Amino acid sequence: MCGIVGYIGSEPCMDIIVEGLRRLEYRGYDSAGIAVVEGGALRSARSEGKLDNLVKKLRKEPLTGQVGVGHTRWATHGRPSEDNAHPHRSGTVAVVHNGIIENHVALKRELEALGHTFTSQTDTEVIAHLIAHERKTRNAPLPEAVFAAMKRLVGAYAIVVVDASEPGTIVGARLASPLVVGLGQHENFLASDVAALLSHTRDMIFLDEGQIAVVTAARVELRDAETFAPIPYRATHVTWTPAMAEKGGFKHFMAKEIHEQPRAIADTLRGRVDLENAAVVLPEIPLGADDLARVSQIYIVACGTSWHAGLVGRYHFEDLAGLAVHVELASELRYRNAPIDERTIIIAISQSGETADTLAALREAKKKGARIISICNVIGASIPRESEGTLYTHAGPEIGVASTKAFTTQLVALHLLAIHFGRLRGRLTDAALRAELAALLHAPALVESALPREGEPNPYEAIARRWHEAHSMLFLGRGNLFPLALEGALKLKEISYIHAEGQAAGEMKHGPIALIDERVPTVVINPLDQHFAKVRSNLSEVRARSGPVILIASQGDDEAASLAEHVLYLPDAIPPRLMPLVVALPMQLLAYHMADFKGTDVDQPRNLAKSVTVE
Repeated sequence: MCGIVGYIGSEPCMDIIVEGLRRLEYRGYDSAGIAVVEGGALRSARSEGKLDNLVKKLRKEPLTGQVGVGHTRWATHGRPSEDNAHPHRSGTVAVVHNGIIENHVALKRELEALGHTFTSQTDTEVIAHLIAHERKTRNAPLPEAVFAAMKRLVGAYAIVVVDASEPGTIVGARLASPLVVGLGQHENFLASDVAALLSHTRDMIFLDEGQIAVVTAARVELRDAETFAPIPYRATHVTWTPAMAEKGGFKHFMAKEIHEQPRAIADTLRGRVDLENAAVVLPEIPLGADDLARVSQIYIVACGTSWHAGLVGRYHFEDLAGLAVHVELASELRYRNAPIDERTIIIAISQSGETADTLAALREAKKKGARIISICNVIGASIPRESEGTLYTHAGPEIGVASTKAFTTQLVALHLLAIHFGRLRGRLTDAALRAELAALLHAPALVESALPREGEPNPYEAIARRWHEAHSMLFLGRGNLFPLALEGALKLKEISYIHAEGQAAGEMKHGPIALIDERVPTVVINPLDQHFAKVRSNLSEVRARSGPVILIASQGDDEAASLAEHVLYLPDAIPPRLMPLVVALPMQLLAYHMADFKGTDVDQPRNLAKSVTVE
């Protein structure tokens, strides 16, 4: 994995492909490459490291063809190197691939016995040799050769293939890894993410599982990977604009996306709140009162930051809908025999809609009869397509690897869904429902007020200046703010590379307190809420052991300044169920400024990818 771009048309494709790969840099990668059909021959260039290294090569030796593929790779098989970079070739065939081929060792041995020579350590190279073998031994046209190769592959993949001996066709195929076709005028595109194509087209075909796309400059044809029969398709018009993927004057995409959260939250609420009729308007969720009456439990299934959103969501569903809720890491649930049945609702949360573990867990739950609802930011992604209903967040493209606006819009979506379920189950009066919705409508303004104001001293910069050399930090929270302690620690780890642990404040004395000394700052989330006194006691335990404190406190907390080295104040009068939404901002800003002060790669932290489409 990570980023795929393909082009066929009447224009020189090198710059088009490189531009598309730049728009996919946010996914994380360690090498890059391109292959172009030029004058009946296949020419390619590859390099280790950032895309700029590839661009330097291409400036010296440009590729001028009108059909080609490009790739940014995140190593799964074989170390980052030029030899292991995509595209991989066999004769006149070049392949780029996201995913993992589980039976590549057996296939490689078989192909080597037939005389094929391999030059990389990757699983991907076997795909190129398989297709070349089919082309040579059966004289199969490229689409049929791809079809035959897919029959031999075990694993997960999105592939795009070109062949210099059949230059009028480019072929894509998908199994458990995303692939999209972009429709142009006398040209067409393929990519692993719509962001790569937005400057050229917004009309897309999202490939489903087990589909092959046969693409020429003039037309697109989809075929079934089991039968090779033609499949009808419908294009989707994507409303994102290229400008939505630009930095907008901010130093990093992450900073821009943190500041976009009031807008993203407002967009996620828009059209879904009917105060006049005391209703949440969710026609995309096909569950009525009778369906909810038969439900005995909810499983919220997610990974990483989305899992933290699910932990907050549990409080909403328990409080507002009176349902038993399990919040599960998808990577664990998929291997357990959990008591899921037809009386279970699965809520799958994924920013990209392609998270491999979440998708696999969802499929296992479907086999047991569970009803599937998803929360996602990407229209047409795999998880929404396999769900009965999807509540789309409207965060827009999230380029920074560390999730920010996707997280807060997931919190909003979960809150809306919990209110909706509570009403369907008869748990909320009109007055209570209106109060919940009115509070939610005020959420964008609350989040806006939590952002640092231009021209005023930035407290996060002062904290970063003092503590950026810390080797470890603790984050403490209680109740629905415990997940925010987890999220704050994750953000800090992701982008600053400082070890951090999120803890339930009441659990500190059961082990983590041993870590506290004058070199380990503790972030204490302690607003004026129902847990205020308990958390304040935990803060005192930290101070008694000479631990430095960074305190998240409410305006009006007169003691705060005397109890901590640094205080980050929250806006006044935050409703308890909205507190996680607002506290997300200081968690993100603290991590961002620590990383920025250290000089780490904020938008593309090492070893991480935006969309984890392999196990």
